[in-house]
Amino acid sequence: MALDIIVVLIYAAGMLALGWYGMRRAKTHEDYLVAGRNLGPTLYMGTMATTVLGGASTVGTVRLGYVHGISGFWLCAALGLGIIALNLFLAKPLLRLKIFTVTQVLERRYNPMARQASAAIMLAYALMIAVTSTLAMGTVLQVLLDVPFWMALLFGGGVVVVYSTIGGMWSLTLTDIVQFVIKTVGLMFILLPVCLYKAGGWDALVAKLPAASFSWTTIGWDTIITYFLIYFFGILIGQDIWQRVFTARDEKVCQRAGTTAGIYCVLYGLACALIGMAAHVLMPDLANPNNAFAEMIKGQLPEGIRGLLMAAALAAMMSTASAGLLAASTTLTEDLLPKLRGGKQSSLGINRLFTLLTGLVVLGIALAVNDVISALTLAYNLLVGGMLIPLMGAIFWKRATTAGAIASMTLGFATALFFMFKDGLDANSPIYYSLAIGLVSFVVVSLASRKPVGAVKLA
Repeated sequence: MALDIIVVLIYAAGMLALGWYGMRRAKTHEDYLVAGRNLGPTLYMGTMATTVLGGASTVGTVRLGYVHGISGFWLCAALGLGIIALNLFLAKPLLRLKIFTVTQVLERRYNPMARQASAAIMLAYALMIAVTSTLAMGTVLQVLLDVPFWMALLFGGGVVVVYSTIGGMWSLTLTDIVQFVIKTVGLMFILLPVCLYKAGGWDALVAKLPAASFSWTTIGWDTIITYFLIYFFGILIGQDIWQRVFTARDEKVCQRAGTTAGIYCVLYGLACALIGMAAHVLMPDLANPNNAFAEMIKGQLPEGIRGLLMAAALAAMMSTASAGLLAASTTLTEDLLPKLRGGKQSSLGINRLFTLLTGLVVLGIALAVNDVISALTLAYNLLVGGMLIPLMGAIFWKRATTAGAIASMTLGFATALFFMFKDGLDANSPIYYSLAIGLVSFVVVSLASRKPVGAVKLA
């Protein structure tokens, strides 16, 4: 394992070096949060795709492929189609606003109270996104390096916290591009072909796996629909994704490069599902399917190449962890902190300080949670259940009111929490009930209350 560990350490050092270079480019508040709003198509496509495809979509989709077969790709498909829809239909009005956070849209359409209420929900979501990928890093490094989980988590998560803190969005963009290349080469052009070869090729998969493994719907229509309700719509309103949209030079960059990123996400999901299927053939009695990805790297690849795949795994997870971390700290410094400071806006120094503090909180939560897909589901249930209805209403419904928005956020968020506690994180009921109650309360309360005078039209 010595050569593998050297490769991983070189990768980690490279991420820190790019973070330092990003720090030199982040000279202003706007540079730190949205890379100066000046990214071209190559940087934008890479950072958008890498942000979405993190620990849960990589480790989680391989696990889904192991358990359900090719239909495990639907998680990544929902994410990818959400990216396409966001960049084709919402990017243009968002770029015009010149804002930093999702919740600023709600303030412009409703009032500051709506912004504060939604910021609390967005903060919970962004924290859990960062926690999810930090957990995945710890899980993979624990298996591959044979070290205690807490040590693996602090190593991987610590690198993310450092480079995110010092350079903000410029560091994230530069590291994302390298991570995009590494994980594309590592997973799609090395691990996938090797796994298929070791399993005996496609014909062996067909012969050794049940026919259900090759059906696009084995995972279940209820699960597919839930994935779209949670992940497709979650992409449309997530701070970590919107913050990437704000970095684009213009709407053409969003439409072309963003669509390419979405297509890439779907193909990535197919690759991960196939890796999971090959893992089922090679390791049919794996005790914990969550470890399928790490065990395939550990058991099927030679030394050195194995280290490259460790780096690819870390690349997938670090990109999403850093996106969630910066999204959480941005929500704190742009939406919540000014209220406590009498309206005073944040500075570059404040941004860095709160990114560091938020990173320490993420590491602490990650040490107390242990299931990557459950953590991701929790994050998206809270986000979509609490914010989808009032945010879409802010953009598309003229009769929407502040009272309706706050009622929808409060009841939708509370309903999602209640049914996750009652039925479990894997249940479909939290998202169905939270959206239904959020929609009814939004419409009824909006129609029963007076429309705000001078509300800003956003679309």
